[in-house]
Amino acid sequence: MITARGLARQFTVRGRTVDAVKGIDFDVAAGELVGFLGPNGAGKTTTLRMLTTLLRPTGGTATVGGCDLLTDPQGVRRRIGYVAQGGSTWPDSRVAEEIELQARLYGLSRADARRRGTLLAEQLDLAGLDQRPAKTLSGGQRRRLDIALGLVHDPALVFLDEPTSGLDPQSRANLWEHVRRMRAEQGMTVFLTTHYLDEADSLCDRILVTDHGTIVAEGTPDELKARVTGDAVAVDVADRAAEAAELAEQLPGAEEVTVAQDTVRFRVPRGDSALPELLRALDGRGILMTSVQINRPTLDDVFLSLTGRSLRDSEAAPPAMEATHAA
Repeated sequence: MITARGLARQFTVRGRTVDAVKGIDFDVAAGELVGFLGPNGAGKTTTLRMLTTLLRPTGGTATVGGCDLLTDPQGVRRRIGYVAQGGSTWPDSRVAEEIELQARLYGLSRADARRRGTLLAEQLDLAGLDQRPAKTLSGGQRRRLDIALGLVHDPALVFLDEPTSGLDPQSRANLWEHVRRMRAEQGMTVFLTTHYLDEADSLCDRILVTDHGTIVAEGTPDELKARVTGDAVAVDVADRAAEAAELAEQLPGAEEVTVAQDTVRFRVPRGDSALPELLRALDGRGILMTSVQINRPTLDDVFLSLTGRSLRDSEAAPPAMEATHAA
């Protein structure tokens, strides 16, 4: 459904050439739900804008929905749906008017537009809201309306840019269910960007991790988490934390042993197996353990290991969107 080879984008910023995307290669198969993740400034938004024909690449090739990105951008637009991060509804327009207008812009007849709107309203829990102005909807309802607008022409591929940004946990979970059902029932291919690691872990078949304009890792959520060695263990002791750390270092496979006040942190391949051995060693030295916590690797651990920063780091993105492109 998506094939990119050497896809690149340069900008000229105050006379200096900036490589926002540095020649990335990836594929997305039909029916996949793929997450495209990276810290701010990693090239994620630039890549998404290229794939949706909003920004012309300065290098490489890509086909999207079977159409060449450079020679047939109109064909790409006909075959994709795009749900932007900021939303696309007019505040004073009614829900039914928004959906019908979008459908008409894609060439549907008035009758087909209304039938499609009714179907999407039922699928996305918007039924009964057709005469409500968009500005009166809740945050979750507005995002579901945005998705309806992106799906009104029944595309085989939909791009969702931060679909749950700013929503409360209940609205986020509700929208996840809609995305799952949409994909399961319609066989739709979904290309998703998100800053929520639990969202990517829960929804995505596969994840592409980008940083500094390149793809630094890809795989299923479990495959990526397997790249981080071992469980993270945090042990609180009543005193003699330095001595407790020395005992932790003797555990088979122990790595990254650190001490902060009365807490000893380390990684081991199996925290549940290592803990009884450590407890016996502490007891033998007369060191009292007051609490313990074991955490399996998370996607945030993956990001820290790959990029040295969390996905939510607030590094400023380069001023690429307003720059002049470099030939």
